[in-house]
Amino acid sequence: MQKRILVVDDDKMNLRRTTLILEKHYEVLLAESGQEALEKLKDEQIDLVLLDIAMPGMNGIETFERMKEDGLEIPVIFLTASGYEDDVMTAIRMGAVNYLKKPYIPKSLLERVEKEFEKE
Repeated sequence: MQKRILVVDDDKMNLRRTTLILEKHYEVLLAESGQEALEKLKDEQIDLVLLDIAMPGMNGIETFERMKEDGLEIPVIFLTASGYEDDVMTAIRMGAVNYLKKPYIPKSLLERVEKEFEKE
């Protein structure tokens, strides 16, 4: 069965680009906000989450905290355009499995995702 990845980003171009990179190998679901992501995580079987840090409303760190509170033990790779090391370090301390700085090259994204699925 094909692995399912939820991509969470408030930027439609980033969602489209990430889908194009991943859709040949995985089933891709999209969410444009942290709240939408949490709703999809309740209703769908998801194997991995690619989560943008900087989003309006509920940011990626807050979304990840809510996932933990809800008992969702799904691997998360954070996507960040910011150069704020504090955000990345916070995410890693909270249990994120990896992060990728935007804009990323397609091969880097695929390698990070494949590496995570190899752990299973």
